[in-house]
Amino acid sequence: MNAIVILFTVGALLIAFEVVVPGGILGILGGLALFGGVATAFYDYGLSGGFIAFLVALGLLGIVLWLEFVLLPKTALGRRMFLQSAVTGTTMAPTENMIGCSGKTVTALGPTGYVQIEGKQFEAFSRSGFVEAGAAVKVIGADNFRLIVTLEK
Repeated sequence: MNAIVILFTVGALLIAFEVVVPGGILGILGGLALFGGVATAFYDYGLSGGFIAFLVALGLLGIVLWLEFVLLPKTALGRRMFLQSAVTGTTMAPTENMIGCSGKTVTALGPTGYVQIEGKQFEAFSRSGFVEAGAAVKVIGADNFRLIVTLEK
């Protein structure tokens, strides 16, 4: 009986520490400890004792998960551990209709950097090699999430 209680306690603690230590290893070890406690109960107490231990392990797991994901985020420590805001930004991929637009380099392009076109900033690749910041450029193409530019003449 002591071995079952020890395995359940160790399993619950390891699963609880999984919130603090990322990687999944503690959760797996905790699950194996709970499984070991249930297996020991089946071996020592037969089918009925093992089934009761299985229900206790499920209940213990439910309590630990409820404490971690419902109660912990409401505490001062939990508010520092969990994210409270969401990212609302979106990616803005350059489009083909920008070809031919003129702009100015925000950073030096050597050969990549940032350009400003129509008041918006984009990542750019220079076909002309190194281009100083503040130089006039023209869009000649688009590649994934960056513009392909050349010096404007």
